Amino acid sequence: MLGGASEVGSLSAYVENKGVRMLFDCGLTPSKPPKYPMKPPAVDLAFLSHAHIDHSGMIPWLCATYGMDVVATKPSVVIGTMLLEDSVKVSSLEGYPAPYDKGDVKLLKRHFQEVTFDDILDVGGMDVVVHSAGHIPGAAMYEVQSDRTMMFTGDINTLDSHLVNGAKPVKCDILVIESTYSGRDHPPRKETERHFLNKTKEVVERGGLAIVPAFAVGRTQEMMMTLMNSGLNVVMDGMGSAVSRHYLNMPQYLRSPERLADAVAQIKAVRNPGDRKTVAKNADVIITTSGMVDGGPVLNYIAEKKNDKKSAVLITGFQVEGTNGRMLMESGEMVIVGERSKIHCELGFYDFSAHADHNELIKFIKACEPEDVVLCHGDNRTALANDLKVDGFKIHMPKEGQQIEL
Repeated sequence: MLGGASEVGSLSAYVENKGVRMLFDCGLTPSKPPKYPMKPPAVDLAFLSHAHIDHSGMIPWLCATYGMDVVATKPSVVIGTMLLEDSVKVSSLEGYPAPYDKGDVKLLKRHFQEVTFDDILDVGGMDVVVHSAGHIPGAAMYEVQSDRTMMFTGDINTLDSHLVNGAKPVKCDILVIESTYSGRDHPPRKETERHFLNKTKEVVERGGLAIVPAFAVGRTQEMMMTLMNSGLNVVMDGMGSAVSRHYLNMPQYLRSPERLADAVAQIKAVRNPGDRKTVAKNADVIITTSGMVDGGPVLNYIAEKKNDKKSAVLITGFQVEGTNGRMLMESGEMVIVGERSKIHCELGFYDFSAHADHNELIKFIKACEPEDVVLCHGDNRTALANDLKVDGFKIHMPKEGQQIEL
């Protein structure tokens, strides 16, 4: 594990088998300053599970340095490229040196080896099978078939969401699996949606604006489909609009392209930044990036409404330590234009996670029937390990940089 072993972020796993060198994900953590995995050696082939920056963020550096190919699904290629270009821009705005530039991201497009679910690749005489991870459109798990079969999950969700169907277990000998929600269970999704909708309506009825920070990839589309028939005047701002259009061009990766198309048709998108003040006055709900409140249009809307106790900021996902969103949840304050400000509008958190929770992870692992389980991408792996050891699984929790033999 070069990164993302004992923490959520910067996931990167280097694997050697029968002389073949493989890399699974190479991400960065979008904290301040950003965190990076250990630099990987040259490999024969890299595999990208999905587009999120904590899995893809160092792929341009990888290709610019070694010139290797990266296996990924079409949504991961298209959306990943968008996010990586944005990552370069954000680094420049925040004053942190970027490990690559836009030219490297452009070069990356030549190195993608596009696959789809159920494809089988021949890698050094081994078959690698591509499976859906259920996390966001195009998120993949990779099953490496050799003397012992290993599966790398990336991020998984085993439950069906509005956007995608949940991941299905795959029999394997070695399972390398995320543990983001080890020790924690999600409330029932229908219950979360009901509470969220009730709160947005309550905010609107008292004359406020409901500001919904949402990740452009996956979460924005989930929130659009949750709010689409609410009767509220919902507006979308930020990169989520472009991501939605791209997804509609790849309908085979969606659970219901028709429902997403309906949501896009219903919900107005802000096209001109100059319109934001007018939007803030007329909208009931604004779904906007960034999901961790670190940049993007969300800062404009919160700055406009920060002293309005009728309005609310409704957080919809995990907030990484060191981000504006985490600061806001813990202290009721955040940084706007370089200054720490008290936010007086109501704050709420709704668990719309696209990750499997503790019990769902256990159920998935048991159904895969592995002999060895490697837990990664989690800061509380022990909780999951303790429950799995009772059932006789051999559990590995390598630290960053630690080599294990299986």
